[in-house]
Order: sequence, then C-alpha cells, then structure tokens
Amino acid sequence: MSTQKMNLTLKVWRQANTNAVGRFVDYKAEGISPDTAFLEMIDIVNNSLEQKGEDPIAFDSDCREGICGACGLVINGRPHGPLKGITTCQLHMRHFKDGDTITIEPWRAKAFPIVKDLIVDRSAFEKIIAAGGFISVNTGGVPDSNAIPISKENQEIAMDAAACISCGACVAACKNASAMLFVSAKVSHLAHLPQGQVERYERVERMVKVMDEMGFGSCTNTYACEAECPKEISVMHIAKMNREYFAARIKSNNTK
Repeated sequence: MSTQKMNLTLKVWRQANTNAVGRFVDYKAEGISPDTAFLEMIDIVNNSLEQKGEDPIAFDSDCREGICGACGLVINGRPHGPLKGITTCQLHMRHFKDGDTITIEPWRAKAFPIVKDLIVDRSAFEKIIAAGGFISVNTGGVPDSNAIPISKENQEIAMDAAACISCGACVAACKNASAMLFVSAKVSHLAHLPQGQVERYERVERMVKVMDEMGFGSCTNTYACEAECPKEISVMHIAKMNREYFAARIKSNNTK
C-alpha cells in the first residue's frame, strides 16, 4: 500500500433539487491515499463538510462492486472516469496525480432529471424495461425452457447483452442523450434466446415507444456509448434492435 498522499481540488456540481439552479463548487481533498477508491474519496470530503456543519455532497451508490450501476458520475467529462470497462466505484485515486483538479458532474440528460447534486432519477430505464423486458410464456406440457439447446453463438451474444447494468453511461456519453445501447441490450438479450421468442416483436415495439416517450434522443452513430460502457457492450446490439423493430413494424402492418 502506498504511503504517498495526494492533495486535490474538486469542482463538484451542487444543485439543491430538480428545479433549483445548479453551480460548480470547489472543494479541497487533502491527504488522500492513491489506494483510496473514488467514492471513498468523496466520503472523506463529506466527513469534513459535516464536521464543519455544511451540507455533504449527495451522490448515489449501492454495491460498490461494479454490479448495480448506481454510482454513475461524469468525471472530467467522461462517464465513470478515465478508465475503460469499469464503474465509478471501481475507480481509484492512483489514476490521478497529486495537485490535479477533478470535475465531477451528474449524468446530463432530459430523461434523467437531477434529484440533488450528483444524483439523477433514472426511473425512465425502469419504465422501458417494464414496457417489454420480460417474458410471459405458457409452456404447458413442453420441456422446461432451460432444457432447450441454444447455439454457442446465440448464448454468447445473449449473455454479453445481459451484462448491461442499466447505469446510464451510454446516455451520458451521447451528445443526443440516446438510450439505444441500453434498450438494444435488453431487446437483443431476449431476442437471441428461445424464452424470448413468443413476445419478440411486441416487446421491441413497446420498449422503443416508451424510450421515445421518455425523451431520450436518437442514435448519433459516434460509438461514444460503446466506448464509455463499463461492461463494454457492443453497438452491434443496436443494429440487432433496428432489425427487430423493422421486422415488428412489417409484421404489425401485415396484420392490420
């Protein structure tokens, strides 16, 4: 463990509530070990603020193991910080230098209104999942679905898509605040598995409809979402979702 200590300046977005006017506020983070996790560093700053009777910086976290996706922050302009393939809670201060100024912001998107400081309301994602990210299949007397053979290719694609933790980094990275990578991962996951076939076309139409209603932007095709995704989910799933959606629209038109 390193004995060297770091002194840093934090420029943190502070906003009392959704309707308040926000601003950046400077804070000193002093005597920070390079082995300290990024969120632990904010905890240390908050302890000092509370000791002075000041309002601590509000931020979201839960598992702190890179699983839940709650810890989303924009750090120096990048969702989850400077490293690829990790969440904010997996970032450590050794990836910064003594004397650095670090800018910390919330996800910026119309569909993710700020609750307070660095916390945003991501319930729009939950509404999209509820619109179609499930299966309701009456199997009757057929074999259990887990016993149905699945090709290695489909299994790997489905599991790669299922790795999405719904953190919203893709939205924060996109200049149009598009949720296409998130939605496509959910659509692609079930579209590649036998369990998802019965509601396949209805699902993608419902999820895309709610995605648009929530105010997310259109895909920019810049691959920023893939570059910043902590689970490195491929944009190939967006292409898959587009094919699923067009097939669903054709099917719907043919049945009218």
